[in-house]
Amino acid sequence: MPEIIVSREGAVATVALHNPGKLNALTVSMWQALAREVDAASADDTLRCVVLRGSGSDAFAAGADIAEFATARNTFEQGRRYHDEYVYGALKAVAECRHPTIAMIHGPCVGGGLEIASQCDLRISGASGRFGVPINRLGFAIAYTELEAILPLVGRAVALEILIEGRVWNAEEAFAKGLLTRVVPDSDLEDEIKASARRTTEGAPLVARWHKQFIRRLTPKPAPLTEAERQENFAYFATEDYRIGYDAFLSKTRPKFRGR
Repeated sequence: MPEIIVSREGAVATVALHNPGKLNALTVSMWQALAREVDAASADDTLRCVVLRGSGSDAFAAGADIAEFATARNTFEQGRRYHDEYVYGALKAVAECRHPTIAMIHGPCVGGGLEIASQCDLRISGASGRFGVPINRLGFAIAYTELEAILPLVGRAVALEILIEGRVWNAEEAFAKGLLTRVVPDSDLEDEIKASARRTTEGAPLVARWHKQFIRRLTPKPAPLTEAERQENFAYFATEDYRIGYDAFLSKTRPKFRGR
């Protein structure tokens, strides 16, 4: 069953995205559970570091579970709730976690998976890491709240490249574009994460929390969205291209978009 698995070793909690057979693709229940578990970890003063990873060794997370969209995200109202409540709730929990957070990445880290990793303080990837947001092939636009997770990290030029081309990058290219903290061989990833967590937990915990708070305070924030902008963000539900992209994904064929 898809779930979020939490384990602990000393002052380090590990939060694992677990959806076997689907490269840890995120379901609605997983988004909700991720928010709850990270909020619980954030409130635990005996912790000093939180590691987020994909269960197993095949993937961090291959985005959202597209097969679920037919029932959980098939209309404008469902889509708005899915993105502005479920996804944003999880991303907000990771971004605002009081403890330092480290994303441990191997294999695909795309779509929602990349958004989660982008909210972590450090992103350490094995050489097998793959990164991108290829939703242009599905005929829908990224939600404002999710673009807000990626844009401050990579900047305007790289964000446009990610979204307009829909290309999936390897770990070295992602590192060169500023998306990753560092890249190590897959065989060294576990040890590198442990070393990073050790360095983090050996530091003063209050200082780490203050530094996270100070950086959030000094990071520029966009003007609040208008209701018209929020409505436009999900206008793709009424387009023919969205249905074409969704059907093509399920049938594993190449979509032929019509621009309407």
